[in-house]
Amino acid sequence: MTGAMVDVVLPCLNERGALPWVLSRLPEGYRAIVVDNGSTDGSAELAASLGALVIHEGRRGFGAAAHAGLLAATAEFVAFCDCDGSLDPAQLPALVAPVVSGTADLVLGSRQPQRGSWPVHARIANLVLAWRLRRLTGERVTDLGPMRAARRTELLSLDLVDRRSGYPLEMFLKASLRQWRILELPVPYAPRTGKSKVTGTVRGTVTAVRDMSAQLKAAAAAASSGPVRKTPGSEWLL
Repeated sequence: MTGAMVDVVLPCLNERGALPWVLSRLPEGYRAIVVDNGSTDGSAELAASLGALVIHEGRRGFGAAAHAGLLAATAEFVAFCDCDGSLDPAQLPALVAPVVSGTADLVLGSRQPQRGSWPVHARIANLVLAWRLRRLTGERVTDLGPMRAARRTELLSLDLVDRRSGYPLEMFLKASLRQWRILELPVPYAPRTGKSKVTGTVRGTVTAVRDMSAQLKAAAAAASSGPVRKTPGSEWLL
């Protein structure tokens, strides 16, 4: 890393317990953009008092919060990270470095679970999704984790429209379709602080599955009109 300014988008919904640790782990030169998505526990006020730029996004949904943060960013490079303490922002320079050097366009953090961090059903679902993505795109992906980095202008050019759980998947699929160089690097994944809004609830899980299925169908439709895979001569498959 060469000291480039990086904006870090942190979608936030009632994460008061994790915020002090998360914000304290940001490296020098990395600005926290905490996007409050309707917290009722004082998360927004706490984040502001700790020096973060706080953005309020009234429409509920991970994608809505993440995209609001992207629109608020001004740095050349943008990173995304969960705000629940499961991912360590101190790992971000390793993800940002390949983008800064020009060797990758999108870098994904592949979660390496620590004990108790990932429910079995969620881990299995993630494995299945990664398998489908490898077959569909030819990318060597093992995890569609929330920690990632890219150039701000390039991310905006993707015209992302999902505002719920399908946002990270849409970003990956559109980046692959445009032949971005996608790199995956391992990052530690610890037990989160508090209850998950996705895997911790039936409603969250169902919503995530529905949103991601819609993105996969859209990608398959786009591929049928003239896909280009990483591996010459192969086809996009679901």
